[in-house]
Amino acid sequence: MGDPRLKLNEWSNPVWRLHNLYWITDKSNRVVKFKPNLEQTQFLEELHYRNVILKARQLGFSTLIQLMFLDQAVFTSNIRAGVIADTKPNAEIIFRDKIRFAYDRLPNGIREKRFPETDSTTELLLSNNSSVRVGTSMRSGTLQYLHISEFGKICAKDPKRAREIVTGAIPALAPDGFLFVESTAEGRDGPFFEMCEDSRKRSGAKHKPLEEKFHFFPWFVRDEYETDPTDVVISVKEHEYFEKIEKSTGAKITPRKRAWYVITKRRLGADMKREYPSTADEAFESSNEGAWYREQFDAIRTDGRICRVPYERSVLVNTFWDIGANDLNSIWFHQLVGPEHRFLKYYESSGRTLDHYVQIMKDTGYAFGTAYLPHDAGHKRLGTGFKNRSVEEMLNDLDVTNTIIVPRIDDVTVGINQTRMALSSAYFDAEGCKEGLDHVEKYSKEWDERAGTWKDYPKHDIHSNAADALRQWGQKFKNLRGEEEDDEPVVIPATVNHWNASRR
Repeated sequence: MGDPRLKLNEWSNPVWRLHNLYWITDKSNRVVKFKPNLEQTQFLEELHYRNVILKARQLGFSTLIQLMFLDQAVFTSNIRAGVIADTKPNAEIIFRDKIRFAYDRLPNGIREKRFPETDSTTELLLSNNSSVRVGTSMRSGTLQYLHISEFGKICAKDPKRAREIVTGAIPALAPDGFLFVESTAEGRDGPFFEMCEDSRKRSGAKHKPLEEKFHFFPWFVRDEYETDPTDVVISVKEHEYFEKIEKSTGAKITPRKRAWYVITKRRLGADMKREYPSTADEAFESSNEGAWYREQFDAIRTDGRICRVPYERSVLVNTFWDIGANDLNSIWFHQLVGPEHRFLKYYESSGRTLDHYVQIMKDTGYAFGTAYLPHDAGHKRLGTGFKNRSVEEMLNDLDVTNTIIVPRIDDVTVGINQTRMALSSAYFDAEGCKEGLDHVEKYSKEWDERAGTWKDYPKHDIHSNAADALRQWGQKFKNLRGEEEDDEPVVIPATVNHWNASRR
């Protein structure tokens, strides 16, 4: 029968229990005994008190974490474990399919000693006063274990709730408690992105208990993510991508894995890097699903059009402005060189008078063409310092005389769609446009919490001004290409010529 002391040691070992006590349903809907896969085993070996997990889809981390919580509740008294999901239905599914399913299939002797005190769809409170509960928030009471599932999605769709989790749920965790923040990426914005970036800076260092440790798991670590490469056409550019990943990660992307990736990307399109990232940086290149320009920027990055964009001295520089109602003004600096729309620079500031922005133009050393202004730049402004003058008139007084007012459109989505189409010809200087690109990629639709879908109009936030300034370009795109008869002549203001002459 074996040594009973060995049996006792096994039962007291949580890793042994995870390998031997719990049943789950696999991807084929079969009931199987849970065995940690290679990625889960690696994670257990690298476990820290506070963990941030950026991952590809379907790697099983949610299942692992729920079983860890259940195991601690069953075998330790007075434990409080909480799971936050992105939606209430998803919270109930996690409880039903992962927590309660595994508990109901524990050996009878264990369930007799740890019987449920409650019977609900969101909490399992056991007779030893330990519980696992799920929900969309978790503010009350001290927790020893907290799992925030798909936090990236919460941040993208409900920033207010994401902030509440950061300020309410996470502080409710005991100082020596265990935190698991797990998600696929949803753009470079919000607390999940900030957690990942902050914890990545400490990679390789010894972490203090209250510091998050970063864990990343790419798609190619899973053996199942491969297929027969016969008759799968892989382009030269796609092969170059795989070779770049091999060089940066040291991994071998086999022909079978390459075929799987190419076929899957055809189906997912712009979602591929988010759902199946190869690197942590790449995961955040993909904007969230509500971003207006997500497909366009996926193409821009694939084509390598965020790069070094030189100033062409023989071509005038146009500027595209947004005069923000919140005192934040934005400017894109643009050249049309043949069929290429080249963006050299982006600038924004607030609390500044117009002469500040004119000085910024002067300091670039560019020869300027037309300043394209939003419709409200033509409105007369009252109040001290304005003297009943419009922004356009004040810029003219500052010798920015070649100005065009871009007409107002009733439906802003029309202008957004015009900009989407125009972006196929756009090139951006990686350094000069960095801040503006960050804003435009994060420019998003408003989320309708009640309907559970994205609304068809933009969310107004700190990213709006840069996107609105770029939209002035999108709306005038055809004029810039000379496809309409009413194109305005490009004139270099004398004062701007003087600026550049003085710099030589």
